[in-house]
Amino acid sequence: MDVLAGDGFVTTTAGLRPELLAHCYRMLGAVDEAEDVVQETMLRAWRARDRYDAARATPRTWLYAIATNACLTALEGRRRRPLPTGLGPPSEDADAPLTPRMDVPWLQPLPDARLTGTDDPQMVVQRRSSLRLALVAALQLLPPRQRAVLILRDVLRFSAAEVAGQLGTSVAGVNSALQRARAGLADTGLRDDAVREADDPEVRATVDRYVRAFEAADVPALVDLLTDTAVLEMPPVPLWYSGRAAYGRFMSRVFALRGRDWRVLPTAANGQPTLAAYCRQDGPGYRLHTVQVLTVVRARVAHNVVFQDPAVLRAFAVPTTLG
Repeated sequence: MDVLAGDGFVTTTAGLRPELLAHCYRMLGAVDEAEDVVQETMLRAWRARDRYDAARATPRTWLYAIATNACLTALEGRRRRPLPTGLGPPSEDADAPLTPRMDVPWLQPLPDARLTGTDDPQMVVQRRSSLRLALVAALQLLPPRQRAVLILRDVLRFSAAEVAGQLGTSVAGVNSALQRARAGLADTGLRDDAVREADDPEVRATVDRYVRAFEAADVPALVDLLTDTAVLEMPPVPLWYSGRAAYGRFMSRVFALRGRDWRVLPTAANGQPTLAAYCRQDGPGYRLHTVQVLTVVRARVAHNVVFQDPAVLRAFAVPTTLG
């Protein structure tokens, strides 16, 4: 029986949709674009369902082929999506103008809530480890086809023969592209072997302490929770800061500009602990100010990517104001 015939198409594709969204996000670095490509993938699959050959590929392999090629088409002629750390050296001026660069196609976070729909523990772990912001940012440095091969082989564990079929190339071509992609990823200096999972008790305790210090606008307490080389960056503002002292000076500026009365709600993105930060507004209550994606290493915050773009904030299932 054809698993894609009749209601089988809906059942099969619905079960694969969350992981296809994660795949397209790794390729594209943007939530809205990834969702558009997943929609396009489903439409293409529906139109081609009569040509699906179960003897040549599983439905999963077939759908990944469609999604990957749709991503490659979407990436044609587009600039890569960076974070501020990918554009230049850290700033030494804590009072530098906070001028957003809306002409830069910034890397976006992926809210974990967008990936609901699977109870497979192995898939959940795979998504967490392969969706970290640092890894997705590093992937954007690779040429699109190398990026696709690396994700399909090293993240999704498709065989070289399967990837060759998905991309319409040879096994030798896949192996060559994979070798170049691995070398390119190594050149980025990416290392997250010490990064702990968001639900690790030590990570939760560290984040809880960070939240208490942030809500109290207690800069010394915040600095005490940082690694010596902690990084703070704030897309779409192209500035970033490195080190505890610079981080602390900038946070002092934030509290001077926005006041010392804050509230924080926990959320999650990219398999990492994430905070929705609310500052006191002119009227009663608090307004959503930023979403902050934390990297915690050995009970210390090593990296904080602070997003303030309204389009990014809308992607999260958090209220825009607190009473």
